[in-house]
Order: sequence, then C-alpha cells, then structure tokens
Amino acid sequence: MRVGFVLAIDQGTTGSTALVLDARGAVRGRGYAELPQHFPRPGWVEHDGDEIWRSVVMAIRRALAKARVPAHRLAAIGITNQRETTLIWERASGRPLARAIVWQDRRTTDACAALAKRGLEREVRRRTGLRLDPYFSATKLTWLLRHHPEIALLARRGRAAFGTMDSWLLWRLTGGAVHATDPTNASRTLLYHIGRRTWDEWLLDLFGVPAALLPSVLPSSGRFGVTHAVPGLPDGIPIAGVAGDQQAALFGQGCVRRGQSKNTYGTGCFLLLNTGDRPRASRAGLLTTLACGPRGEPAYALEGSIFIAGAALQWLRDGLGLLETAAESETLARQVPDAGGVVLVPAFVGLGAPYWRPGVRGALLGLTRGTRRAHVARAALESLAFQTRDVIEAMARDAGQRIRTLRVDGGAAANDFLMQYQADLLGMPVERPRVLETTALGAGLLAGLGVGFWASHQDLAGARRVGRVFRPRHGRSWREGEYRRWNDAVAVLLATGKA
Repeated sequence: MRVGFVLAIDQGTTGSTALVLDARGAVRGRGYAELPQHFPRPGWVEHDGDEIWRSVVMAIRRALAKARVPAHRLAAIGITNQRETTLIWERASGRPLARAIVWQDRRTTDACAALAKRGLEREVRRRTGLRLDPYFSATKLTWLLRHHPEIALLARRGRAAFGTMDSWLLWRLTGGAVHATDPTNASRTLLYHIGRRTWDEWLLDLFGVPAALLPSVLPSSGRFGVTHAVPGLPDGIPIAGVAGDQQAALFGQGCVRRGQSKNTYGTGCFLLLNTGDRPRASRAGLLTTLACGPRGEPAYALEGSIFIAGAALQWLRDGLGLLETAAESETLARQVPDAGGVVLVPAFVGLGAPYWRPGVRGALLGLTRGTRRAHVARAALESLAFQTRDVIEAMARDAGQRIRTLRVDGGAAANDFLMQYQADLLGMPVERPRVLETTALGAGLLAGLGVGFWASHQDLAGARRVGRVFRPRHGRSWREGEYRRWNDAVAVLLATGKA
C-alpha cells in the first residue's frame, strides 16, 4: 500500500477547508476556518487576501492535528477554490494591493451592459464560452485598474500580479516562486480563449488588462511547485493539483466522461455536465467551460451557475435572525405541509443561469398574516430546488438528452428535506455520496495523480460511494403545480426588476 497522505485545500467563499486523505481516499482529518465577508456598499462583496491566507493556514493546522499526521508525511497538496474572485498583489512583497472582489460582487453591472450594447456579447461568448456578466473576473480586474491608478502603474511596469484564489494560494504556498493557474480557473476570467486554451490578446485589449499581470496556465494535474516558508509545513511538498471548485467537484464525483453530471449545493449552486473533448455552445442560457478528463487533462462542460443557494439560508440566519443555524431550516420546513403560498426568489446579487439578469433583486412573495418563519424557511429551501430545475431543463435542451439521475454534493446536500423535495420536483432519483466534500476530494485526487500517489481516478471509487438515493414520491401534476408557483414569481420579478 502507498505510504503517506494527500492534503486537499478547499478555499471557499465563506471559509477555508482542509482535508487529509489517506491512500484509500478516506478523510483522516478535517479542518475549517471561517472567512470574514466585507460588504462596503450594496451589491459589493469583498475579501481580504491576507485573511484568506490566514484561514487556509489555520484550516491546514486543524486538519493535520485532527488526523494526527505529521506534515512531513504529506505526498502532495491539491488546491480548489472559489472561482472568478479577483485579487492583485505586489510581486516584490506579496502584499495585496486592494481587497479581492468576490464572484458575487455586482459593481461592474453597468460596465458589462455597456459592452453588450456595443454588440460584443457574441464575440466574447465565442472566445470564452461565457457571458458579459459581472460574475466573471475581467470587469472586476478592469475596475481595480481604473479606480486605483497606483495599481495600474505597477501593472504596466510588471510589478503586480493578478490571480484568482488558486493563484494567490500557489504564490503563498511556494513563497512567491510560482505565479500560475490551471485551465479550469483561467476559463472563468473572460480573458482566456477556451478553444485555443491561451490568454487572448483581443480580450486583453478589450478589458485593458496588461499581459504582464497574468499567471502561467499549467495542467490541472501535475507539479506546480513546492512549499516554501509555510507555517506548519516543511519545505518541498509538491503542489500537484489545481482546479476551480465546481470542476474539482465534477472530478471528485467521477464525472470524467461525456454525459456525466453533478450538482453542488454550496454558497451558490452549480450544475455541470461533462461534454467531452469539444466545447458545446449553449443556446439555453448556460455557460461553456473547461473541466477535467480522466487524468486531469482538459475537457469541456456545460454549466448552470446559480448565484444564491446556501447563502439564502445564511441570510435567514444572519440577516433576518430567523434561524440559529442553517441546519435548523430542515426542522422548520418539516413543521408545515407546504410553504403556505410563500415563494422566495433569492436574486440578492441578480439572477444567474438561465436568466442572466444581473440588475434584478430578490423578492419574498405570497406573504399573509398566517405566514410563519417555518413557511419562509421552507420557501428558502424550495428556492434551491426550483433554480436547479431551471438549469436541468436548460441543460437538457442544450445537450439534446435528458438527465436521468442527479448526483449531488456540497454542504446543503446534507439536508434530507431539500434532497427529497429536489427528487420530487425533478421526477428523478437524487444520489448523495457518503462524502459530501467532493470538491476537496477532487483537488486531492488531481494532486495525487500528479505525483503518482494514485494511478487513476478509479483508485478512489470507494471514496465516491453513494450514501443515499432519494426517489420521487409525487407525480407529474404535483411537480408541475409546484414549479408553476416558481415560474409565476420569477415572471413578476423580471417584469418589475431592473434589466
């Protein structure tokens, strides 16, 4: 049996997780550290780069302590990360030059609309597979350069570095020796040509981004560099796997062949369908993005991106005080037979796929004097399932095939009420694995493959075993009636909301 362990780092929107995996892919230790959120203005979401790094160091320390594994026994490190979030730092010192602009941030909505008005949407989509939406990195990067002249000057002189969070962590883990990313993260920037798989000069010119800012793009599975001067870790551990969180989850679920799909219920909700070695353009409001094949090589996927999923439960907890914990939502939802006519459309940062309406805002509809917090909690959970059905239907139209089983993962997938409601609303089985943290599992597997710790993705088939299958309990008339409530609510919002 192979000797040693693999460390998987999952740097997420609300916190950082580290897992220590043994040779069978079993989780020997888990560490987590919450990440502060900064909301300087309505629609703005920021992270502090140094706070991200401290949360990762803390998560690693806690995972190793829980696993009782000495750090020198780590064979490799894998990184997965919140995508699109944009940071610029000084090359000489590693000092962040401004707060990171998070993927949820909407400050560049008007800039995206102006580009679309110039008729650039089609060409941008042809090159990137993406839409002109503030979700992606390029307009965030443009905003930083335009609003911080001192950063723009350093960028032009080659003294600043841009990265999504994988690049930032690679830089810190290697003591500033490596400025790199992988194709899955590069494909989320609006600066990368997914057909040629290179940074695109036309896009760099369009968004005013100096090429000197950009990281190198290296394979998702392979040696990126080695650790240097990392608190709690010895020098010389290979960092050998990198992928954006949703592509890592797709890989971790074993969806490495054409036609395989998964849905991750996290802060947002993301459904990906592996489409093989050729990109497939979407006609139904989805994205075309890069993913990973069986050995971590580039593959393509269709993606439906839902901006607010588990974050809706956090809003009930932190914003309205209706919940003490997000897990309490399940207990409350079971206290009522239905949502009492209440529908939550959680467009707090606009609507993503398949609508792509960044200017609309959320709505809680159908309130009466009889509405209780249990109805609102149930409506919040139902909103995750409704949005997922929107994307499933769009994906079936694009792929020309029906998805017959939904594989799920992510924190909110632990909610039995939500998973059963999802199966009922879709009229198909929902398969939940024993290990829900397939995002980190995917990053660890890519790293292990990169150093030969595992021979193939099939070595972790046991770690991906199904834990429970939720089967539909209602017929077609019930699920269509439920879905009609959602469609009616979205129609009201789109009719009254800002485009």
